[in-house]
Amino acid sequence: MEFRLLGSVAVVTESGDVAPGPVKRATLLAMLLLRPNTAVSVDQLADGLWEDEPPTHFRTVLQGHVSRLRALLAAHGAEAYGVELATHGSAYLLRLPESLVDAHRFEEFVGLARSQKQPADTVRMLREALACWQGPALTGTVRSGPLEAAAGGLEDLRLASVEALAEAYGQLGEHGRAAAVLRTEAVAHPLRESLAAALMLALGRSGRQSDAINWFHRTRRLLAEELGVDPGETLSEAYATLLRADGPAPTPAPAQASAPAAASSARPAAPGPSTLPAAPVVPGAPPAPPVTVPEMLPRPPRGFTARNAELTALDGAAGPGHAPVCLVTGPAGVGKTAFALHWAYEHRPAFPDGRLFADLRGFSDTPAPDAASVLRDFLLALGVHPERIPETADARGALFRSLVARRRLLVVLDNARSSEQVRPLLPGGDHCVTLVTSRDRLGGLVASDAARPVPLGHLPREGATALLASVLGEQRVAAEPAAVAQLARLCDGLPLALRVTAARLAERPQWTLDAMAGRLADEQSRLGMLDVEDTGVSAALRLTVLQLPESAARMFRSLGLHTGSDLDRFAAGALAGTSPAQAVADLDRLAAAHLLTESVAGRWTPHDLVRLYARELSPQADPEGLPRLLDHYLCTGLVADAAAEPGSQPCYTLPAGTRRPAAIREFEDREAALAWYAAERTALAGAVAAAAEAGLHDRAWRLVLLQWPLILVRITDGWVPLLESGLDAAERVGDLDAQSRTRALLGWVLHEEGRDAEALVHLERAPDLAARAGDVISEAIARVNLAVVLDATGDRARATPQMTRAVELAEASGHPPTQVLTLQHLARYCLDAQEYDEALAHAGRAAELISPDARIGRAQLQIARGEALIGLGRLEEAADQLGRAKAAADAAGFEEGAARAADTLARLPLAR
Repeated sequence: MEFRLLGSVAVVTESGDVAPGPVKRATLLAMLLLRPNTAVSVDQLADGLWEDEPPTHFRTVLQGHVSRLRALLAAHGAEAYGVELATHGSAYLLRLPESLVDAHRFEEFVGLARSQKQPADTVRMLREALACWQGPALTGTVRSGPLEAAAGGLEDLRLASVEALAEAYGQLGEHGRAAAVLRTEAVAHPLRESLAAALMLALGRSGRQSDAINWFHRTRRLLAEELGVDPGETLSEAYATLLRADGPAPTPAPAQASAPAAASSARPAAPGPSTLPAAPVVPGAPPAPPVTVPEMLPRPPRGFTARNAELTALDGAAGPGHAPVCLVTGPAGVGKTAFALHWAYEHRPAFPDGRLFADLRGFSDTPAPDAASVLRDFLLALGVHPERIPETADARGALFRSLVARRRLLVVLDNARSSEQVRPLLPGGDHCVTLVTSRDRLGGLVASDAARPVPLGHLPREGATALLASVLGEQRVAAEPAAVAQLARLCDGLPLALRVTAARLAERPQWTLDAMAGRLADEQSRLGMLDVEDTGVSAALRLTVLQLPESAARMFRSLGLHTGSDLDRFAAGALAGTSPAQAVADLDRLAAAHLLTESVAGRWTPHDLVRLYARELSPQADPEGLPRLLDHYLCTGLVADAAAEPGSQPCYTLPAGTRRPAAIREFEDREAALAWYAAERTALAGAVAAAAEAGLHDRAWRLVLLQWPLILVRITDGWVPLLESGLDAAERVGDLDAQSRTRALLGWVLHEEGRDAEALVHLERAPDLAARAGDVISEAIARVNLAVVLDATGDRARATPQMTRAVELAEASGHPPTQVLTLQHLARYCLDAQEYDEALAHAGRAAELISPDARIGRAQLQIARGEALIGLGRLEEAADQLGRAKAAADAAGFEEGAARAADTLARLPLAR
């Protein structure tokens, strides 16, 4: 937030200028800003707000404007900037840092310009000062006596600054630029003799003698006509100077300096990552005094290894350009500071004018230094006397940029928290390189200052090996290559974690690397093993989390409750109790802080050590986070089930007290639903375990059964332990239907794995459980599964009644998908018995009932009909059915079905 008096009176925020309102309210703001941090009486304010006598009830009117001005400031977060409009008895007081007022900054720059010894520095200060002006001072206010006087005073100071700027240009020999600066103001203020005199001298010194003399006569006429006076001493003396010897000889402009002389004075490019041009020499400028060469870099890092690719990338980022800003980013403990310092020491010769360093403590237990403090340190290092250092950060920044503008300097800003923290510290000129390190991506600095990112990732195995060897010695590391690889994995390739590990091993030479890997493999104690005194992974991550906005910090704590390795915005929103849109914002903030990575579009993953630290914080998370996550999966599972198997009976109803999420994702088709099941498989398995541990068994068995579409697609993919967990949960809550469904599915999976004896243990109990629960559909499915397995074991006598009963139950249910399932199995059962007419009839009946969306089921029925037609000798019809079956299976991605149809088709006599 800033306040503007030098132009239209306004409050300036990040979103733009905010007009204070009507003219009187703007006048009130101006009156208070002209006397910041000083009580202004009601009478004084009345004198400013009304040109004549104020109205009888002016105090009421004034109070109304004060109230609305307070509301305006509050609406734009003025408190955060230390701005407060206070009542002080019968007066009002606007408390604020004076540097927020453009008029104050203007006056400070002007004062700073007066103290400069070099005209080039004076020019820079005055240009900064005049850049504060956006138009006539106090525009949009009442033209009362106090405001007119204040505006006049500011305008006088501005014109004096213009004259001083022209004088400084003249000292540099740039008389043409001096004349250009003065002409505009001389036209606007034709009766100001000091302006006219300065313009005449500048024109004369730039070789425009006749223009200068004409300007004198023009001004003399205006003085006589408008004021009835003759030219004063200043104007007369300037005219006399022009007439002496026809005026002074013009001084050559900088562009006319001899090229060989300018080239010979240039400093050769220093060796380094790029060939930077030497600072230019300004012809006509007085020689610069000897300057201090600052050396503020901390000691070089010890044991720095690897990172060759990143060092090369930083060489390129620091190459030719306009004061390049290089941004080294990465997670806590990845070695950003060591990397930056190593590069800085490696390229010291490239920066002969000095190296500045500041720890911005963006992620630290101690408060971060403000820009003014850092700039003071820089100015002292550059040789500025303490008494000549300006008061405000803006003025210090201007002086800093002025001093380093022509120097080849390296500025290292370590551990930055935000782009706003960095911007005031960026140097001016073309030859400085700024190196910023941060745990945050600082996208704002990339956008506003063209910062060039150099991300540091976790070390690969080779780099981790080299780091361990630098501490433990090559021989000890080479003796256990497998353990080194394990340590690198358990430490996430994080240099900080590897150094702590190496420190522990160095203190215990009797330990093997394999023993250390065994200790770190225990997730319960891993983070503790990676902390030494006040240094370690937990400490580094704690400081990162402390700097997060509360919403993102809450999300991070919630991640400790998550049951998988990655998550999407819906699961994250459920954990944190927020909307998916807010979850994305929080997840992106965590990714910017390198606490997460967006591994694939729409899914975020923490590294293992970050995940373990989040788990340590999970007691601080919302206790409802885990139940919300479980219910999110249950609600989403029903939607995915319907998309993966359209028309199928839901595998459960939602339990009592279900917390419905703010939003449930939708699935375009079967493929999208199956992709979700696959992506969430690990998280769903973890959710089952977490639900059981929390005693939420009514959730646990449902979380198992909701995965049935993926289980059937990947049936031999190791599902038995999960299904056994679901059965245990169903038995704990005494839900007979859940037990039946789980046993039926578990038995089928065991059968597909070739474990028929174990399958029958479950399948023989499933039908009775379903019957006792009164669920006809569950019983039909249980009996058909039992029949198939009995038939596979050669017990056809027991299989036949089970199959018949299953078809009867399905018919009675009136549920087409269950009818199709039983008829399909019955058709296959008849094919095995070479009862081809019956098989064809059952497959045809199922084809009439099946949903058009059930592409895999239709392909299976077409294969069954083709095989029945072969058995009946109707080979041409069989070939047509099998061809259609293959095409349908290919379109559905049903590889097993496509292969079976193609193989059967190839063995047809017709095909030969």
